Formats: sequence, C-alpha cells, structure tokens
Amino acid sequence: MESDLSKLKLIWKNADAVTFDVDSTVIQEEGIDELAKFCNKEKDVAALTNRAMQGNMTFRQSLVERLNIIQPSFVQIKQFLASHPLKLSPGIKLLIETLQMNKKQVFLVSGGFRSLIVPVATALDIPLENIFANRLKFYFTGEYAGFDEDQPTAENGGKAKVISYLKKDKGFKTIVHIGDGATDLETVTVADLFIGYGGNVTRESIKEQSPWFITDFNELVNILFL
Repeated sequence: MESDLSKLKLIWKNADAVTFDVDSTVIQEEGIDELAKFCNKEKDVAALTNRAMQGNMTFRQSLVERLNIIQPSFVQIKQFLASHPLKLSPGIKLLIETLQMNKKQVFLVSGGFRSLIVPVATALDIPLENIFANRLKFYFTGEYAGFDEDQPTAENGGKAKVISYLKKDKGFKTIVHIGDGATDLETVTVADLFIGYGGNVTRESIKEQSPWFITDFNELVNILFL
C-alpha cells in the first residue's frame, strides 16, 4: 500500500496542471445552495437535492430544476456576491500558491456558475480563462433566462471532457484532479490521478473509490516541499 501511495505522490509532484472542483472543495459550501438561501428558495431546492440523491436524475436535470426554482436575476446575483463573504477551505490558498510557485497551472472546473466562481479565482490569483463552469443567461431586463447548455460542465462527464481538452488541445502531460463529489470521480478515467477531498463533506462513496483520499490540503503542500 505504501509503495502505491509513493507512486501517487510522484504523479502529484510531477503534475504540470491541477484541476480543482470548487463547491465543498476550494470553498467550504455549495454555491447553488447558498444562492437558493439568499433567494429564499432553500427548502424547495433542498427537497429537490434529496430527490436527486435518491433517484436517477442526471446532473443536467437537477441543474435545470434547481435553477427553475431559484430563477436568480442579474441583480440578485450581484447582491448575493456583494453580501456573501468568501469561505475558502482551510489550506487552499497556501496549496495554490505552492503549486503556482512550482510553475504548475491551476484550473477551476465546476458544475456551478462562472459568475459565482470569478471572485474565488480572483482571491486565489487564478487567471479567469482557467475557469470552466456553467454560465447563467439573463434577458436584457435582467431576469433569469436559463443557462448555456453548451458548456461541458452542464452534464455528467463534463469534468472529464474538460481534462481531455486540456490534454489534447493545451498539451498538458500530467493532470491531477481534486474534488469531493460524484462528478469529480468521473475524472478517474482521464486524469493521471484523482484525489478525493473530504475536508468539508466526507462522502463515503468518494472515500472508498478514490485512489487517494485526503481531508487536509497541507498533506499535499508538504509533499511539494519535500
């Protein structure tokens, strides 16, 4: 087992790009749930989330249904961002600074919304072109008009598609993906290494199926310093 972990540590040290999930990984909460709270639709969205976890709802179906409940306007998004302090996960800032110091590219790959993720990227000095996320659409009146369904992250398997794109089109040789959920686990087939993160929420299925599972980002920082 130790020799397996040594191999994984070597991949981690040699990665030229690291992709992070955002909700419950880079930040401590789920952006869409917080937005639902802000728009007073928390109970309806929580009920839907529970249904989605029980049944066979795809990621896209749950996204469409949750957004249809919340219907966030452009003004509500702005007010939410202005009133909602960022809750970065412990150790994430140091980890990303260390990766950047080691000349590794950092990407944020999320099923959440770009408008909510831009402040996260800015706080962590991640270039905005390194965000892959869903885009909300608004009518010229500012009312909610749906979301861009052409983004790869709008459906199951989207994060794996982004990693394939980074390898084929951007030429990255070794990519490590870090995340806490089922859509992150889907990257196992394309990423050189998937690291499951349970520092905010530990999901048993992720813990069991991750080649490497951590609850503290400092573990990864220390390896880069070795």
